[in-house]
Formats: sequence, C-alpha cells, structure tokens
Amino acid sequence: MSDSDLSFEHDIKSLFRESDRAAMSKVFDLWSVSDVAAHGSVIAARLRDGSMPCDAPWPEERVAIFTKWLEAGAKA
Repeated sequence: MSDSDLSFEHDIKSLFRESDRAAMSKVFDLWSVSDVAAHGSVIAARLRDGSMPCDAPWPEERVAIFTKWLEAGAKA
C-alpha cells in the first residue's frame, strides 16, 4: 500500500481508542475525519512528543502512519 492509499476510515480512525476520543472530546472528535484533518498538525506534534495519548505514547510506526496520512492529503 502506498502512502496515498491511506484512508481515515480504514487506517487512522482505528488507531484512536474510545478512551482517547473521550479524553479529547472537548477539543475535537478523534473519530471525525474533518476534525482530525483540521487539527492534524497539533495531533501529530503531540503524538511525536509522547503527550498524546495521555496514558502511553504510540509506537513510532503508528505515529509514522498518522503523519503519512496527513502528508498524503488526509483522505477520508
């Protein structure tokens, strides 16, 4: 699969757990492609620095998938 084939519904949404969604619900909806795309750079920065999710940082591979999705145009 190429980076341009990454989609929110197939590749990104499932990276966020219900608890992640609940924790961020006052700021944005992690299960909404438009919210995640609109706040993508902030989300990516927090994923990279390990401050999101709040209970444990993502492995580098997950951060890379999210970043590639953003760079490829954040497709639904």
